[in-house]
Amino acid sequence: MRIASILLTVLLLPLIFLSCSEQEKTKDNPKNTGRTLTYEKSVAFLDTNEDTLTTIDVAIADNDQERNQGLMDVRNMPSDKGMLFIFDENQPRSFWMANTPLSLDIMFVNESFEIVRIHQNAQPFSEKSFESEEPAKYVIETNGGFSVSHDIQEGTKVSF
Repeated sequence: MRIASILLTVLLLPLIFLSCSEQEKTKDNPKNTGRTLTYEKSVAFLDTNEDTLTTIDVAIADNDQERNQGLMDVRNMPSDKGMLFIFDENQPRSFWMANTPLSLDIMFVNESFEIVRIHQNAQPFSEKSFESEEPAKYVIETNGGFSVSHDIQEGTKVSF
């Protein structure tokens, strides 16, 4: 009988620890809000007189791993935030929305800091390819509808 009690305790103890661990995860993140970002830089959108239309704070993606991850698994992003992708070369680019739960505006920016292409309200989880059509060295992603609500158009300049 004593051996059976010891065996039962040894078998149940790991289950109890796992259960407590899962409860802690749920308590810390009850809504499973996804990945959170660190906003490191500001990007200003400029009108034709180079006055600031609006500014956002951005997370930076400047290496292959960060660029590949992008905004995947980010479920919430404040309206004044975004992500800035920085590439080494100014060349045609293509983005897609697989594993991205937010509707986004995708803005392709050339080496002269001019927006050359905007894809508005890109559908979450889409496998459609969004092309720059012209060379771009930077890409800015914001919440869907941002460019319309701030009168940001192709040809708008940016500063960061």
